[in-house]
Amino acid sequence: MARKNESKELVIFDGKNIRRHWNDKEEKWYFSVVDIVSVLTQQDNNLIARKYWNKLAERLRNEGSEVVTKCHRLKLRAGDGKMRLMDVADTETIFRLTQSVPSPKAEPIKLWLAKVGYERVQDISDPEKSINRGREYWRKMGRSEEWIQRRMMGQETRNKLTFFVIARRYSDVAIHEYYSNFI
Repeated sequence: MARKNESKELVIFDGKNIRRHWNDKEEKWYFSVVDIVSVLTQQDNNLIARKYWNKLAERLRNEGSEVVTKCHRLKLRAGDGKMRLMDVADTETIFRLTQSVPSPKAEPIKLWLAKVGYERVQDISDPEKSINRGREYWRKMGRSEEWIQRRMMGQETRNKLTFFVIARRYSDVAIHEYYSNFI
């Protein structure tokens, strides 16, 4: 899923552009920290949002927070069309950063994070809940029951195929150890 055009470099949130970059190797998005801070602080001036981020980063470093160390620098397209180095962070780090910004825009994200955290704890104790939740998300996305079933069966087929490929390469002991991870 490589970036092919500018429309994939941007996502719109609350009427504002959020710059992003897809990392093929890690298979995840990195978002511009300044753009996120701009939305959270309801600041249209990018320079002021950048100064806010610099001050926040300094404060977080002094507190010993890992959020700042998980931010990286990547070249993103600036307002003048040139590629410039900017602070970026993955989704998890953006969520953690959002918790550090006092903003009415952050509250819905904080509530969502609490819900997701609670659901993950439930998933650990009963993985079937996670599977059912996935089915429900697909329904909300408008997927048909037939599509959902095919998707679930496709995943099961891939898991079995992976198991059999590995089985041909390793001894029975290694196969048993590998397979026990899926049970």
